[in-house]
Amino acid sequence: MRSLLYILSALAVMGLAYWAYSENYKTQASLDRAHALQSEIGRMQEELTVLRAEWAYLNRPDRLRDLARMNYDKLELNVLEPGQFGRVDQIAFGEDELPEITGAVEVMGEIEQ
Repeated sequence: MRSLLYILSALAVMGLAYWAYSENYKTQASLDRAHALQSEIGRMQEELTVLRAEWAYLNRPDRLRDLARMNYDKLELNVLEPGQFGRVDQIAFGEDELPEITGAVEVMGEIEQ
């Protein structure tokens, strides 16, 4: 009886050792993936910073004004001036009135409870 208990105990220890070993490798793989994702996020943030700087450089008002003047014949673009913009209170919004409901509204169907 004792030998059976020793064998079962040894098998349980070996099974738990195998489980711990496999969990350790899964954890290491997950940590490696997390580090790879963190480095990719950092790389993408740097790239985004560079792209924003390029966008700001390309959208300089003096550069856009010069491009509009150079391509006026092809695109017929006019230079935007501050006086060309209006205020919201200068916009004439139409007043849409809802029609009056004069009769009863019939609804067909049943309501399930």
